[in-house]
Amino acid sequence: MAKAPPAAPADAAAEPARMRRRPKKLVVIVIALAVILLLLAAGVVGLLMLKKNNARADEHAEEHVAAPVVDLSKPPTFVPLEPFTVNLSPAEGERYLQVVLALRTADAKTGENLKGFMPSIRHEINLLLAGKLPSELSTPEDRAALADEIVERTNSMLGAPPSKSGGGNRPAGPIQAVLFDSFIIQ
Repeated sequence: MAKAPPAAPADAAAEPARMRRRPKKLVVIVIALAVILLLLAAGVVGLLMLKKNNARADEHAEEHVAAPVVDLSKPPTFVPLEPFTVNLSPAEGERYLQVVLALRTADAKTGENLKGFMPSIRHEINLLLAGKLPSELSTPEDRAALADEIVERTNSMLGAPPSKSGGGNRPAGPIQAVLFDSFIIQ
């Protein structure tokens, strides 16, 4: 019987160790459940925001579809101009620019009416081109900006109000666009 009492303390020592393990497992399980709930909540919020952004994108797409870009039943008229050859601004050395361009108008009547203003239009374009540096005209984006600037200045010279830029709106004046047939910097 002497052997029996030592067995009891061993069982007693094993029992508190088991008791210590249970709360640790319980804490780990609670933390894991909390993390899973947080991830689910974040997923739901993300889906709601994505749905909201898609609704906004659909609204913007409807705005762009609502206004036709080109009316094929009324083709535009193009008014070609004589070639321009100008010395560019001398800051980067002696360079010159040769440009052949055409003005796009809404109809043939407007194109015919522009011919009476052609000396003033050519003068405005000449002044604009001569003030440019070669580095300001080197990329396609620079040339597109130049075309927009020519439209703004010539329409302004013709007395048209300035257009609302940035929205892709059609210019308010008789000249709708400038198209380059040739663009050479030497």
